[in-house]
Amino acid sequence: MAFLVFFLAVGSPLLAWLNLVSISMYGAAYLLLTRRRNLPAIILIWTEVTAHAAIGTMLVGWDSGFHYYLLMFIPATVVSGGWRNVIAPLLFLFLAYLGLHVAAHFVGALAPLNDTALLLLNVFNVSIFFAMASYTARFYYELVRKTERKLRELATKDALTGLSNRRHLLDLAQQEIARARRSDEEVSLVLADIDDFKLINDGHGHDAGDQVLVHASQLFRGICRAQDTVARWGGEEFLFLLPATGQDAVREFAERVRMTIADARFEHAGQSIRFSLSLGVATLAESESLDDAIGRADGALYRSKTEGRDRVTTALHPAHEKPTSWQGDMEASPV
Repeated sequence: MAFLVFFLAVGSPLLAWLNLVSISMYGAAYLLLTRRRNLPAIILIWTEVTAHAAIGTMLVGWDSGFHYYLLMFIPATVVSGGWRNVIAPLLFLFLAYLGLHVAAHFVGALAPLNDTALLLLNVFNVSIFFAMASYTARFYYELVRKTERKLRELATKDALTGLSNRRHLLDLAQQEIARARRSDEEVSLVLADIDDFKLINDGHGHDAGDQVLVHASQLFRGICRAQDTVARWGGEEFLFLLPATGQDAVREFAERVRMTIADARFEHAGQSIRFSLSLGVATLAESESLDDAIGRADGALYRSKTEGRDRVTTALHPAHEKPTSWQGDMEASPV
């Protein structure tokens, strides 16, 4: 539209009408893109740009700078697919650019402008090309950053719940354990499993089971501190990593998790679904490996299951192989 005003002002109505046609073609391409008809839109844009560059260059001359717009297709073309798909468009652009250069120098300007108008037009075209090139580079930069973030999420997050996945938590745990031992702090683990999860799937459908996992994950996030990490450990199992947390504190935390889930109400397809957790708790002993601590938490979880579910069982220090179970009132009762 700025070109339309410019060419009317410098006395070149043919180019002014050409820009009016260009505006219409870009409007049509935009409508096609909003309707997901990408191929016709791309063909329309290619037709407009190449024709506009050719006609503008032949009418006003090479010094007008219309040929720069052909170069704008290069980055978009290169990233659009494999080399087999981009060689033909790039070759077309190369030949069109060289052909236009030769034709402009041999034929000359068919409707030349005065020197001042030609200089203004060149500056105008260079400015637009600079702005478009900068925007295009920024667009692809943001696209790469977005893709990198997505890949990191896929590598570290569970797709269903959005919690950390097993591998990511193991990496974090190794780092946290090393840091805690340098600072002489304790690290604790809580392994939680949804009770009778198969009955939820069988009675309400697998979609309901998935939503139960999502609902439980949201509740877990609300309970955890900023420094805590909870991961989907596998199936309906979850593992909590709790830095700077000793045995008494982790037992209270696990009980709070159990009670939050027990008191929660979840609605699916007009039906109320209630479920419970069995939990196993372990605090890493000095020089104990992460795998051994997880194994102790898993053994405590197994005791919670066999002793009636919906309870917390703490795996004591490796020197004391007698776990203790709690349910509801937090009173210790030897199993």
